[in-house]
Parts: sequence; structure tokens; C-alpha cells
Amino acid sequence: QVQLVESGGDLVQPGGSLRLSCAASGTISSINNMAWYRQAPGKGRELVAIITKSGYTNYADSVKGRFTISRDNAKKTVYLQMNSLKPEDTAVYYCNMNIAAIGDLNYREYWGKGTQTTVSS
Repeated sequence: QVQLVESGGDLVQPGGSLRLSCAASGTISSINNMAWYRQAPGKGRELVAIITKSGYTNYADSVKGRFTISRDNAKKTVYLQMNSLKPEDTAVYYCNMNIAAIGDLNYREYWGKGTQTTVSS
């Protein structure tokens, strides 16, 4: 079984910073793309940032210049450094990975359960 566990969400004041982490565990052979999504109250889930196995990154326009995605392949972990946080960044943040389990020829999509980030004074 493969599991993703996020951590790092918290209550922070506008202008503050947070670092989210997401670690994959289980019988993993290979991890392709890693990404962060978020879902604000009353809204759909949106892609925040994505990083490929080779390190190529892409960001939503709303977070460019403020958020940085990175990965540690040895630790099977993806990070999201969030700076200059705004109230509109308030959301549940979800980790997403494309993972091939041992013995499985296909990559499958896995999701974490989410971590709440609230930006408020």
C-alpha cells in the first residue's frame, strides 16, 4: 500500500511564511510528478505547483514569486515553501504524486488527506 502524509499547515498572519511537507511511504518503485493542490471553502480544487522527476517546476499565476516547490527523491518527499502569505491563500492543501508501486508497471495517482492552512490576523 502507498500512503501520502502531509504536515506543516497552520494558522499564520498575512505576510508570514509556512513550509508544507508530504512524505510517501509503502512499496514504492518510482515516483514521477509531485504536486500540491489546494481547495478553499466553497471552491474547487486547484493546482498550486508541480515538479517533475527531473526538477522542472510550474506554478499557478496566483502564487508565482511567493511559493517554491521542491523535492527530495531519496526521502520520497515534496515540499512547498510559502512566503508572503495572503488571506486568499487560506485553503486545505493536498499533496499529489504519480507513483509506480513495486510489481506494478503503471504509474497511479495518489493523494494525501490534506493539511489546513489559514492566513488571518
